[in-house]
Amino acid sequence: MNIISPVKFGLSSDKRRLTDAEKEQYKRDGYVKNLPVFSAEGVSELQALFQELAARLPADIDLSSVNMWHKASLKFNELCRNSTILNYVEDIIGPNFYQWGGQFFTKYPNDGSVVPWHQDAQYWPLKPQRTVTVWLAVFDSDEGNGAMKIVKGSHKKGILSHHTNPAPHLALEQEADADTIDHDKIVTLSLKAGEISLHDDGTLHGSDANTSDRVRSGITMRFCPTNVKCDLDVWPTFEAYMARGVDTHNLNPVGPRPSNELYPVRKFQHSSEFI
Repeated sequence: MNIISPVKFGLSSDKRRLTDAEKEQYKRDGYVKNLPVFSAEGVSELQALFQELAARLPADIDLSSVNMWHKASLKFNELCRNSTILNYVEDIIGPNFYQWGGQFFTKYPNDGSVVPWHQDAQYWPLKPQRTVTVWLAVFDSDEGNGAMKIVKGSHKKGILSHHTNPAPHLALEQEADADTIDHDKIVTLSLKAGEISLHDDGTLHGSDANTSDRVRSGITMRFCPTNVKCDLDVWPTFEAYMARGVDTHNLNPVGPRPSNELYPVRKFQHSSEFI
């Protein structure tokens, strides 16, 4: 098996920890962006991995419609254990945390799909709400190809009102009510390939259509401190994959490190489906 280990990805020469100003920005605004992770060589390796994993899916499965890649693919799981990424996450939520999600969000050239304004936390039966999402740019992401946008400070307002919008061009059905969006505080999370952003699970965010001839793809990794518990009655396939430190709370089922190179075929699969 040709395993891609985190240490084999070329790392940026600017690899570092969050500054005090970036930590304060995350608390105040609910995000921080343009954090360096991979060098040009590492980006090439990352893009090759993207092509490899995307090619595994049957033609009738949309890459963006499946998740839990960290359960299915050892290579993907190893990518999520990159020490530079985990250092940034630790600077936000402390030394003991687990991963519960891993997904691609991809818009191919002239893709008309739109991600409506929403908060992630409304979807997840996790208490307390402390998920940090890493958004790793596989390719450059900007206004032209549908970069993610956020509303600064929206994470401080609690769960906002959402409604169902079944429009076929929307990637999600749940959409924040229009009067919850402060358009003066919208920020585009433009990223260079190999950079990451971090955002709070209460931060309002969405993205426009990709009107360019370029691919826009990002990998999301979801991390929580170990005191966050999932309601298994609502989400019975939930599993915690320790990413760093120790779990002294033992509140959730623990997922096994994958030993195969498989792929998800629907959302929220259990690890037992990848054996």
